[in-house]
Amino acid sequence: MFFLNSFPDSDLRLAREGQLVKVTGVASCGNLSLETSYERVGRCIYASTLLYEYGQFGLKPVNVKRSCFQWNLAYCERFSTDFYITDRISGIRAMVKAGSGCKVIPLITDSKLVTTTKQCRVLSPHLTNWLRERNLSADARLLRLEEGYIQEGNTVTVTGMLHKNDDVVTIVQPPELFSTGCLWQKLLLPIDVDGLILAPGCS
Repeated sequence: MFFLNSFPDSDLRLAREGQLVKVTGVASCGNLSLETSYERVGRCIYASTLLYEYGQFGLKPVNVKRSCFQWNLAYCERFSTDFYITDRISGIRAMVKAGSGCKVIPLITDSKLVTTTKQCRVLSPHLTNWLRERNLSADARLLRLEEGYIQEGNTVTVTGMLHKNDDVVTIVQPPELFSTGCLWQKLLLPIDVDGLILAPGCS
């Protein structure tokens, strides 16, 4: 996030073919939109649903390799799709290829929707049905469900490689790893990034 915040926004009018760009603007859906699986929020370009179980002695077996006395990821749904972004600097509308076959690095904060406690482990009918639809155990236990999404109309920041073909502007996954470089201000060593970075943008 520090690298992303320190990387300046690009002007698509001046950016060159094959250049690593960071573009911030309003997102709009392409031919395909997504819906979150639990809250059923529609017209999304990115959606994730994460289910965590609290591992402790006495619970049903989760995975012997998982640690006890901590939250463990038990199930994950994470999807993104191709969408459009309108660059707030130039006003240019670009296609972002974030769908099938693209590695996406989502820097999205998921919201906690459901958390059962030791005092109340009863699962709601909606959560029970959601679990059963995915062939997951609906037994009463310590669970935490989180969901995150970027909906059409939200401001989003995309970092990827620029591709220009006549009047069509596209942002795609960089073909090679790129490095954040040394961030001495934060005492951080370089990190190799493999994919298209997707993050919420500042309005």
